[in-house]
This record gives sequence, structure tokens and C-alpha cells, in this order.
Amino acid sequence: MSSSPPKEFSIDGSSISIGIVAARYNEELVDALLSDVENELKAAGVRQEGLEVIRVPGSNEVPLAVSYQVLSGKFDTCIALGVIVRGGTPHYELIARSSCDALQQIAIDSGVPVINGIIVAENESQAVERCKGEMSKSSEFAQAALEMAAFVKNYQES
Repeated sequence: MSSSPPKEFSIDGSSISIGIVAARYNEELVDALLSDVENELKAAGVRQEGLEVIRVPGSNEVPLAVSYQVLSGKFDTCIALGVIVRGGTPHYELIARSSCDALQQIAIDSGVPVINGIIVAENESQAVERCKGEMSKSSEFAQAALEMAAFVKNYQES
């Protein structure tokens, strides 16, 4: 993961609605991401009624729940949150790749931005650093969601 994120935009989130799907697997780490993402979105003006959080068992189940949020037509963008840590087999690679591909396909097919906030880490310490540490990616996920929602709204209005 890059340590050089784009500069933040100041976006008024008061008219933006965001769906969030968060895995329960690696729950402590995902909860940290979720809490920080929600705080960042609220600080940008996203109203509580403009947020919907769905919890699913793991990162493999996240894309299906995101697709339901997208199909509902209620959201300007969706954020997928999960944590996948390398184990003793290549199973983590399969889950990471398939969830990433599915999330991108949902966005392309629907025209609704989907932010892939599924952390894929080589080990537990990398996962902790990216979810709770100095390299936490939650702010990047929230900012990307706001920026993409604003992009789509502006593009559709022009």
C-alpha cells in the first residue's frame, strides 16, 4: 500500500448518502476502520440518516452485500471494509483477488463508485498498522468515497 495518498479535498457531505459493508472476520481491526470511516464521513457533514452499515461474515461476502446496497438506489457511493491476513495457504489470495474484482465490477456495471477498503496484509502487524496505526487507511477510504460521490453528482448535473 502506498504511503503517498492524494491530498484531501474539502467536500460537503451533507447531501451524500453512503452505504458501508463491513466484514466481521478480523472484527477488532475492521471495527477500528469502520469507526474511523464513520467519524471522518460525519466530520465532512454526512448525516447519520445518510449512512447505512451492513455487517457480513467475511470479506468474501462483502461484494454481494455491496451489490444489494447499490441495487437499492439509495447510495451515492459504497465503501467495502474488511481485513485479509496471509495464512499458511494461498486462500487469502483467492479471497483478496475475487473480492477486489467483484467490487470493481459492481462499480463499473452500476456507475456507483465502490471504494475497496479491504486491507490485504502479509501479517498481523501490517494489518494492525493499516487499521489502527500510523498508516491507517480509514481516512483515505472516507475521502475517496466523498470525492467519488461528488464527482458522479457533478458529472451527472453537467
